[in-house]
Amino acid sequence: MWIVPEAMIAGLMDRKASFEAVAGVFASMASKSAYNFPVIREAIGHADALYGFKSGFDRQALHLGLKSGGYWPGNMAKGLTNHQSTVFLFDADTGKCRAVVGGNLLTALRTAAAAAVSVAYLARKDAKVLGIVGAGHQAAFQLRAIVEQRGFERVIAWNRSPEKLASLKAVADEIGLPFDSVSLEALGAQSDVIVTIVSAHTAILKDIHVKPGTHIACMGTDTKGKQEVEAALVARASVFTDEIAQSVTIGECQHAIAKGSLHQSAITELGAVINGTHAGRKTEAEVTLFDGTGVGLQDLAVAAAAVDLAIAKGVAIEVDF
Repeated sequence: MWIVPEAMIAGLMDRKASFEAVAGVFASMASKSAYNFPVIREAIGHADALYGFKSGFDRQALHLGLKSGGYWPGNMAKGLTNHQSTVFLFDADTGKCRAVVGGNLLTALRTAAAAAVSVAYLARKDAKVLGIVGAGHQAAFQLRAIVEQRGFERVIAWNRSPEKLASLKAVADEIGLPFDSVSLEALGAQSDVIVTIVSAHTAILKDIHVKPGTHIACMGTDTKGKQEVEAALVARASVFTDEIAQSVTIGECQHAIAKGSLHQSAITELGAVINGTHAGRKTEAEVTLFDGTGVGLQDLAVAAAAVDLAIAKGVAIEVDF
């Protein structure tokens, strides 16, 4: 069995490898050669923690396994990341444990890669302004991954606490893009691509905010009750997702579905666009929306890529198990 500790991941996986792994998973899912198992997510009644499992099997790539982990809100006080996860990969032919992989950085990379894939396949080619709603840990990963997909000339952002946008500005400065803190109204009016990456239970971005032709990547809603954007905006958009079953139950689409303003049949898996079985964006004025719920197969794909790279570089740790 191979072990790839968390400390090794940064030296192995980059945005390009993460993008390729996630795009491949989406394509495999849409072709029905890969599927996710039901998600388990529970409050454990200790340390205010949420803990769960995401798992699945890709018959094409032979990725079988699970990501185990969750959210421990007291970890920052202990010098640890609040989100903690580990990926376990199994040999699809024998069931033996093939690898144990640190999953914290991989989760951030695959989440950003999913949004980047949606921009690559759905955003207008002439997109120039990137808008970001949120300034948490994941926002910087989103910024770095998305700006590589189009010729962006400017980054604008909104956060409830504007002072927290300083970390995003630092990343934009490093990349060489002008950065401004703006109102939600200005963000919607000026942005060609918007990524929302907040943990909210009430819609922040409203339908009236968003101009025609915008692509929106909703990346923060992964639990029943969470909501980043108004249901009317979801209903107006051409909607794409990683997995329809999650989108309508724990993703951004759950609210429009509940209101009856969106039908499940109107939601398309992003992998269908990657495979060429769906056209994706049809007009320049169309609002497209990607509901990124986060699926276990994404974690397996980036973990498997990290293991392969670690073995190739001779840094993976092999143990008898």
